[in-house]
Amino acid sequence: MNKSMRFSTLLALLAFISFSVAQAQKPGPKLLDPTNHTLVMIDHQSQMAFATTSISNVELRNNTAVVAGTSKIFGVPTVITTVARNTFSGPLFREILEFYPEAATNAIDRTTMNTWEDVNAYKAIVGKGKKKLVFSGLWTEVCIVGPVLSAIAEGYEVYIITDACGGVSTEAHQMAIQRMIQAGAQPMTSIQYALELQRDWARSATYDAINNLMKKYGGAYGAGIEYAKDMFNASEGGKKK
Repeated sequence: MNKSMRFSTLLALLAFISFSVAQAQKPGPKLLDPTNHTLVMIDHQSQMAFATTSISNVELRNNTAVVAGTSKIFGVPTVITTVARNTFSGPLFREILEFYPEAATNAIDRTTMNTWEDVNAYKAIVGKGKKKLVFSGLWTEVCIVGPVLSAIAEGYEVYIITDACGGVSTEAHQMAIQRMIQAGAQPMTSIQYALELQRDWARSATYDAINNLMKKYGGAYGAGIEYAKDMFNASEGGKKK
């Protein structure tokens, strides 16, 4: 092989390596990012929580806070809806109002169990212009199944945050999740949602906010963050002495 051919071969190899690296760094199309989806939070209300038994109220509220806080931190287009706010289901969880205080008065209130069948809610959701929709809410077997199956039927790519949902029984919740998965919905959890949007700890603009959210509402994971930070600070203090 002459010098020219060797050089050409080397260039081709370098081009292939560069292409491979570039391809490896491209995230999969099924992953969520802050700009490619709309979050829909449905009926996280007092009366709905009273009959929810598939998850403890404490866990449900903490997970809901993680979801609402994450969407606020990353500026995700978010639709918050209630059912019979003033006549039956009562106020939204304070964990949502912490991040979206305006929802106390301007959440979209419905009479329909299926959010997709409410004109105002439907317009608000599809009006965001995102083909990926992420759902959480109460109850899984009624007010989540309805819009999820309806959105899938209209060609949307749908995700369910399963631990920010709850049903009147464990079986009701689980059967609803299975039904939605069989129809094409993708399940995920609240902390998974947060970390999927953060994706890279070098993203300093949201680093502190996400860690603070986890320390407040992230359960054992949040405790671990606090522990690691405390131990690091103690170690650094010891070194300075």
